Amino acid sequence: MIGWALKRTLVEYSLDKFMRDCLSGIIVSLVALPLAMALSIAVGLSPQYGLYTAIVAGIVTPLLGGSVHQVSGPTAAFVVILAPIVTTHGMRGLILTTVIAGFILVLAGAFKIGRYIRYIPYPVTTGFTSGIAVVIAILSLNDFFGLGLTMPDHFFDKVVLIFQAIKTQGIHWPEFAVGGISLFVMGISRMLVPKFPAPILGVITGTLVSLLLIQFGISVDTIGTHFQYTLPNGLIGHGVPPSAPVFQFFGFSGSDLFKVPSLQELKILFIPGVVVAALAALESVLSATVADGMAGTKHHPNSELVGIGMSNILCGLASGIPATGAIARTATNIQSGGRTPIASALHGIFILAYVVFFSDLISILPMSSLAAILLITAYRMSHIQQFVRVLKIGPIEDSIALVLCFLFTTCIDMVAGVTVGVITSCFLLVKRLAGITELKVSAQKVKFFDPRVNDSLPTDVAVYHINGSIFFGNVEEILEQIEYLDPNIHQFVIDLTGVPFVDITGMVSLKRTFTTLSLHNKRIIVCAKRAILEQMKNKLHPDHLNIIFEESLESAIKKINP
Repeated sequence: MIGWALKRTLVEYSLDKFMRDCLSGIIVSLVALPLAMALSIAVGLSPQYGLYTAIVAGIVTPLLGGSVHQVSGPTAAFVVILAPIVTTHGMRGLILTTVIAGFILVLAGAFKIGRYIRYIPYPVTTGFTSGIAVVIAILSLNDFFGLGLTMPDHFFDKVVLIFQAIKTQGIHWPEFAVGGISLFVMGISRMLVPKFPAPILGVITGTLVSLLLIQFGISVDTIGTHFQYTLPNGLIGHGVPPSAPVFQFFGFSGSDLFKVPSLQELKILFIPGVVVAALAALESVLSATVADGMAGTKHHPNSELVGIGMSNILCGLASGIPATGAIARTATNIQSGGRTPIASALHGIFILAYVVFFSDLISILPMSSLAAILLITAYRMSHIQQFVRVLKIGPIEDSIALVLCFLFTTCIDMVAGVTVGVITSCFLLVKRLAGITELKVSAQKVKFFDPRVNDSLPTDVAVYHINGSIFFGNVEEILEQIEYLDPNIHQFVIDLTGVPFVDITGMVSLKRTFTTLSLHNKRIIVCAKRAILEQMKNKLHPDHLNIIFEESLESAIKKINP
């Protein structure tokens, strides 16, 4: 099975495009390598698990997905979700969550849900990404300052613990120096060498500084000193194991991690799986949309969901962490000359080669340099300018949704942030829409609002003009004005020609209003668009009511008794 994007690009594939894809694949792989390890460490795992994800998702998603330039792998947005899962449920819980998320994504793509993801409000996406950025920055300070802390789950506990550690034990200056230099180099690299990826330059510089310090007998924490693994012969290795990811299947592996899951486990991890799937879908479609804008292409959102879903299933079976589309790596792919999904797949193959053949070199990378990468990533995720722009020029409703989503994401978790943000946005949107609908009256004693109503209306007639949708958010306020019974008014013309939509609450309330008027022997003439009239006749069954239906205000006026 070949993905939608790959099918389209293979038709005109050439040697020149392959060479460009190779060059881009190398550059993107060098960017992805340290970031994948840093994200895995931030989650609370050894670095190889992030590398396995970069390899598997990097190869599978472009081959099965719907975006020409999308690069997939572990991303910073997952850290906030995955760290508590690892703490509470361990590696097995993470594997099951990843696989569950993969199946949900495949189903979402199969049922063509991809196009609906774009309806997440902008303040919500900005709020939760900014909140995630703050949490990641706080997490990164542990390795950046060389504190060696075991981080708690809750945000405020993390902040308190870090500042207490700095106050009591102080920072480890060699770690801070290496991390600070890496951070500084990454910060100025765009000015000095704009075409050279900043993470590569920062990590190389930090590694050289750490090697120099080690030569002078100053200890610096590296991947090799921080992490261990067990070799097949039972010996202990240091750093990253020089081996490709191994796929294991539930019930067919000797590992306890891949025992057949119980129904209770699936129940517990289903909601985390849904959250991971939702975030993966949102980020993938967002990243693919950004890529389309940069490269002038068009992605297929449902195919992309299927591709990223299959990647997550396989990442879980390879003991990796969840994957999604990575905006920064995708942009690097485009800027480096990548032409087809082959470039993205090659980046995964190159990372595999680095792990197998150069694991010793990977193991000398300093932990504080990887923390510096996360700090840079957190800064870019924070969307400070967009955040401030919404607060400055956006409606107050959007600012409220933004701030609430940010605070809940930071202080509780992303699920709470997005949930509160979406609910708040929906509530405020309903309030805003309710205010748009207006009701005006034409009658002898008041101003005539519609030129279609002449000034010679009988004195016992009132024409109620409703413009805008009638729904649960505004129906009571609108209809209570009609239900106010002026004893001198005996004929009511309800003009709904300016109403595009009536929900079921509006329909039920309209029937109640018509019933009230009929009980007081009032004559009712309703005019509306044909679709609204058919809806009213089918759902209200108004045969027992004294109602005349017309399709225009002019024809309704003619039905008035003189």
